Amino acid sequence: MSSNDNPPSPPTQPLPSPSTFDTTTLPSQETDCPFCHISLTYPPYPPSFPPPPDSLSPTLTHPHPSTHLILSTPLLIAFLDIMPLSVGHLLLCPRAHRPKLTDVTPAESAELGKYLRILSTAVSRATGIKDWNVVQNNGAAAAQVVPHCHFHVIPRPELRDKRNERFTSTMFGRGQRDELDEEEGEKLAGEIREMVRVIVRDDEEREGRGKL
Repeated sequence: MSSNDNPPSPPTQPLPSPSTFDTTTLPSQETDCPFCHISLTYPPYPPSFPPPPDSLSPTLTHPHPSTHLILSTPLLIAFLDIMPLSVGHLLLCPRAHRPKLTDVTPAESAELGKYLRILSTAVSRATGIKDWNVVQNNGAAAAQVVPHCHFHVIPRPELRDKRNERFTSTMFGRGQRDELDEEEGEKLAGEIREMVRVIVRDDEEREGRGKL
């Protein structure tokens, strides 16, 4: 057989890009981390084209607590807090197991900044609440309960309410919190996902017009 008869070598495959929604290249996880369990349960999807609600069932994370998913990208995941301080309280974290903010990669950091704005806007629109906190704790002494880096987006409906002092104390690990109602959580998560979809599409359209 001549050298011309040999089949051509397959082309070199490029490294996967964070912008592609490839579920085969997910980062490593910690088996005992509840947030890693959520990351492994829900594959990434484009935020501007979320899948049908039945594919995001909150019970998929059983026997762990139900998860009301808001966002799932190759780098990040967001979901409602199961012990919310207010309606719409959600968590945003890297998909990979990063114990503290200092462990987050530059790419993850950029995505966190991008989606904190989007999620803040989506929660405000879905709940009608115009004020909110963004809180991020590092370590047990700083009231971090789950050792997987995460940001809280917490709507603040009553800044001058008499419960304000209790709210602030509870935010930093002191006081009682109420469990999320399952039906309300599922409905609210769907509404916030829809707002995320609209915001991301609007951003994409603006970026497209800017390149013309």
